[in-house]
Amino acid sequence: MTTEMTQHNNSQEDIDKQNHGNPKQYGRPDEKVIDFIKIAKPMAIISILLTIASIFFVATKGLNLGLDFTGGISAELNYSQAASQADVVNALEQGGFQDPVVQTLGTERDMLVRMPPQDASLENLAKHIQQAATLPNNSVSVLKVDSVGSQVGNELYIRSAGAVALAMVLMLIYVTIRFEFKLAIGAVLSLFHDIIIILGCFALFQWPFDLTVLAAILAIIGFSLNDNIVVSDRIRENFRKIRDASPREVINISLTETLRRTMHTSLTLMLVVVAMMILGGDGLHWFSVAMFIGVVVGTYSSIYIGTAYALWRGLNRQDFIVQVKPEFDEDEVEIP
Repeated sequence: MTTEMTQHNNSQEDIDKQNHGNPKQYGRPDEKVIDFIKIAKPMAIISILLTIASIFFVATKGLNLGLDFTGGISAELNYSQAASQADVVNALEQGGFQDPVVQTLGTERDMLVRMPPQDASLENLAKHIQQAATLPNNSVSVLKVDSVGSQVGNELYIRSAGAVALAMVLMLIYVTIRFEFKLAIGAVLSLFHDIIIILGCFALFQWPFDLTVLAAILAIIGFSLNDNIVVSDRIRENFRKIRDASPREVINISLTETLRRTMHTSLTLMLVVVAMMILGGDGLHWFSVAMFIGVVVGTYSSIYIGTAYALWRGLNRQDFIVQVKPEFDEDEVEIP
């Protein structure tokens, strides 16, 4: 009898060991749990190397700041017929203007032209632009010419950097209040990782960095923050619900559960970004490039940086248990 009970207990222990980490053990559907944390260390090494390389390129090569930050000339044009951006750029370059950037303003007849600073007065410059921008069988009117000084561009650059820093600080506060400080630090690290890699790519290839790229960076901050919040919320929920799993298992289960949602969101956004990259013209091209890079690294960082850091810092179930202070001290209760 004792031998049979011992064999039964040993068999049950073997079954428990085999089921350890099995989703069915925790009341979940019979689906495979991906061990994301298994390759967290090599992924962390890759992220560190990419971050160091990006910082190096930004520090040594610098960003190729656009006219929004360096100053220059902007002119609004109105054509009698629809015109293509490529034709307007070619006409301006043949007219002697260097590096013109052309954007449509609502319709294909209205264009915004931005160029480096010019020596001529605004009045003479308007005449020169009108002559150069005129297309065959398509006359043009120069509605307005403005000059943006470098001092304004520098001020805009400083404010832009401040906006990015403020967004990261507010995100740290929000995630700390709603979830846990370890997850908040991981989320900030993943955001810094995403931003610095975007900047590193633009510095390495000397792509123009203008306000549209800055807008893309702010959009990526929101995208990455949303991903981190979804993952953090599922981690908190599973830590409270699954009591007999290790922190590593809980994080793997949480990442597996949110993987489908993460991939669907990323792929949907990627389709839109690629469409803008191909069809959006010059005005949206670099915005789309920055968004493309940000979505790729943001999807990766929400899985392998934020959660891996929190696990490394010792994230566990106790971090999500709300401590309730007793209303009275038991020692002071008087028994009649």
